[in-house]
This record gives sequence, structure tokens and C-alpha cells, in this order.
Amino acid sequence: MAMLKVIEVLAESKKSWDDAAQVAVSNAAKSVRKIKSINIVNMQATVNAKGKIDNYRINAKITFELE
Repeated sequence: MAMLKVIEVLAESKKSWDDAAQVAVSNAAKSVRKIKSINIVNMQATVNAKGKIDNYRINAKITFELE
């Protein structure tokens, strides 16, 4: 039976929420192996003075298998 662990991460992107999720996984993969899934808990965005979105932000839980 595999033992799994969950970490909570924050990530942001100037492109999209999808890209922010990929940033979260890519950065987590630098120090964690065997990532199994990502669960987006919350999505936010910052808006500039012109009414355009500046940054897409996510709060996510990443699950990985322990060795």
C-alpha cells in the first residue's frame, strides 16, 4: 500500500489560472518526486488600475507518494 502526503502551495502567473497550476506543480517537482495530483482550493486575481487582471493566483494541495 502506498503512503501519500499532501502539501499546500501558493502560485501565481501573469497568463492564467491554468498556468498558475502548472507553475505550482513544476516548482513542487523541483523538491518532491512522485506527484500524483493537484487540488485547486482557491483562485484569486489582482486587478490593475485599468481594470485588467495583473496576476492569477491559486492556493492548491499537491499530493505525492512517499518513498
